[in-house]
Amino acid sequence: MSLLGKESSGEMSFLDHLEALRWHIVRSAIFIVAIAIVAFMNKEFIFDGIIMAPKNSDFLTYRLLCELSTRYDMGMCLDKVDFFVVNLNISGQFTTHMWIAFMTGFILGFPYLVWELWRFIRPALSEKEIKVSRGVVFFTSLLFLSGVLFGYYIITPLSINFLGNYKVSAEIANSISMDSYINTVTVLSMSTGIIFELPMVVYFLSKLGILRPEFMRKYRKHAMVFNLIIAALITPSPDVTSQLLVAIPLFILYEISIYVSKAVVSKKRRLEETS
Repeated sequence: MSLLGKESSGEMSFLDHLEALRWHIVRSAIFIVAIAIVAFMNKEFIFDGIIMAPKNSDFLTYRLLCELSTRYDMGMCLDKVDFFVVNLNISGQFTTHMWIAFMTGFILGFPYLVWELWRFIRPALSEKEIKVSRGVVFFTSLLFLSGVLFGYYIITPLSINFLGNYKVSAEIANSISMDSYINTVTVLSMSTGIIFELPMVVYFLSKLGILRPEFMRKYRKHAMVFNLIIAALITPSPDVTSQLLVAIPLFILYEISIYVSKAVVSKKRRLEETS
């Protein structure tokens, strides 16, 4: 009878955890949807001011590169993007409007989502683990948003400028479908946001004992080659300058990740020695 009671209690405890997780997810979803609604109501700013901005010749990235080119004679002034964005589906603009509103809600609501997940995980951690993990929400959010901005201001305009101006013949004009253009902007921005989470991934893998700084130092050269491959895949532009603009931050993130892993492993050793 007592065994049944224990099993029942364990089952209820598990269900209680599921219920708690559900409410954390529900609150996060409500927050993201609320931001998405605000974004949906401000379509002129979202589309004209953000989504379509990399298509314009006065975009911030183009102006800064041209100023650097003029000052240091680097030849990096980007041409005007010469293509038209067209809608090919009767419901295309409405569905795209909803999708971009949701993406805006997710990106801006990402810090709150991470915070809610942290609130769910925190009660299961010891006091030492909580102290060691302090700042996880801040750095996870900062890295993701930094990656999104890097993708939007660096990778996206370089890709759009190259692909939009590329022609096999002067007789063929570029008319890009709205879906293709929107996917280019959103996928490039989101993918770099995810890639920029590398230090946090290394942090948790190091805490679990799966990854060590010695391993990362040993395979640093392999990681550099891998980073160059990622840069080439992310950036459709074939010129070396564009790929280096993407690869250099990846190299820096990898080096930061080595120090993150080293700090985690050193702290674990000190705790084991004192315990």
